[in-house]
Amino acid sequence: MKNSIYEKGELLKKVDISDADLNNWERLKLVSLVGYTDEKVPLYSSDMVEKIIHIKKLLDLGYGLGEIQKIIKKVGLPTKVNENKKQNDEQNYITVGQLAEQIGVSPRTIKHWEDKGIIEPDMRSEGGFRLYSTVYIFICELIRDLQLFGYSLEEIKVVSELFRDYLAIRDHFDAHSTEDVSQKIDLMLAEIKTLFEKINLLKKGIQRWEDLLKKKRKEIIALRSQNQKRLKPEGKSGDE
Repeated sequence: MKNSIYEKGELLKKVDISDADLNNWERLKLVSLVGYTDEKVPLYSSDMVEKIIHIKKLLDLGYGLGEIQKIIKKVGLPTKVNENKKQNDEQNYITVGQLAEQIGVSPRTIKHWEDKGIIEPDMRSEGGFRLYSTVYIFICELIRDLQLFGYSLEEIKVVSELFRDYLAIRDHFDAHSTEDVSQKIDLMLAEIKTLFEKINLLKKGIQRWEDLLKKKRKEIIALRSQNQKRLKPEGKSGDE
């Protein structure tokens, strides 16, 4: 899990400000949302907590909101806040309901995959609300495909972990040791080889079924035609 999120009520309690102040700071673009719950409750990332704390400190030092706007625009806030905000700005997040809708499964299925450790939310609130990065749309489509290939959830978990390892190594290459990267890459390539073998078997199976169904469809159409020819026209009743 990369970060924490706060529903509006949680945030107000965490930083001890009023709803009116928060709304005003949003209007002045000092504070921004990371998204909404499916019930349209505003959500804020943990970097906004730090940002609000720094804004409060500047207010305590006697700066007005207009001056704080200029400070943020000119020099920004402490590096950690700015780096986190940049990461959040580059990433889009969706709710469990939105993720489920995108891939055509129920939210309960997403929760089940999460319970099995196959997927993990990027952000979670203290109340248990979860947000996923949009890359999980692709990951969950792969999970559904693997189930069609006959993979068990335990096997899918291994593949999902390898895929997340790949993303982590790709995005933060220097943070991983040479040995760690080498070991994980070997595992990834071995799994890719296995998947190719299963896909080739599936392709052959699909081709067999296509040939069979085309042949049998023609035979069944011929039987229907033969059956229609032997149907006698309905005779008229004697009363007519």
